[in-house]
Amino acid sequence: MRRSTALRLVPVLLAASVSIAGCASWGGKTETVEEQMKNKDYKFGSLLGTDGGLNLFGKNKRGGDQDAAGGIGVNSFLWRASLDTLSFMPIASADPFGGVILTDWYTPPDSPSERFKVNLYIMDRQLRADGVRVSVFKQQRTGNDWRDVSVGPETAGTLEDAVLTRARQLRVAQNAAAR
Repeated sequence: MRRSTALRLVPVLLAASVSIAGCASWGGKTETVEEQMKNKDYKFGSLLGTDGGLNLFGKNKRGGDQDAAGGIGVNSFLWRASLDTLSFMPIASADPFGGVILTDWYTPPDSPSERFKVNLYIMDRQLRADGVRVSVFKQQRTGNDWRDVSVGPETAGTLEDAVLTRARQLRVAQNAAAR
């Protein structure tokens, strides 16, 4: 009986000690907001902390403007090229900060017994050949059911090449317009 009572107290004591440890300053000085601003530990407008993150007012830590894409987390040419390339498919989800585009199922008009789905990931902030990864899924209708069918790796490679080609076209167009 004593042992079960002691076991019940362990989580309570553990929670209490963590709470006390989190509140205690352990001899360190607690700074006010004014002191933090004076010491530049507090970056006004930073959403995700002092070492960077999303800045709410359009300036980065160095005081310059964020990239021309409005602060998206991936290469803007790859992002726009990906949306252009997949524009024929219904987009289920698009995350410009994470660089993820997920399509819904698309049935080509010339083959109503097949449907395709694409997951596209932009891997880098640089326009590089390995900056895009595509996964293609295919299903075929058998009666009233859809069955998964394997897709050759060349299909994903063809889409990746199309995105990269379009991204290069967008970059060249922007550079030509800037001259």
